[in-house]
Amino acid sequence: MKNIVVKAKDYLVSSFDELINNVTWPNRSELTSSAVVVLIASLLLALVVFFMDYTLEHFVKFVYKLLY
Repeated sequence: MKNIVVKAKDYLVSSFDELINNVTWPNRSELTSSAVVVLIASLLLALVVFFMDYTLEHFVKFVYKLLY
């Protein structure tokens, strides 16, 4: 049991050390520009899915009208 506690402590200490010393954190302008890119990409993807859904809905309705 003690071995597990020691390993967990070592893992947490090394993880904290890596976060403080090795990770490069973005500055505010990099973070803002990345967020804008993600927002625009998400909106474009939502529009594509919306138009695909809209088109397929009307196509299926058209086919059902032809069949019945």
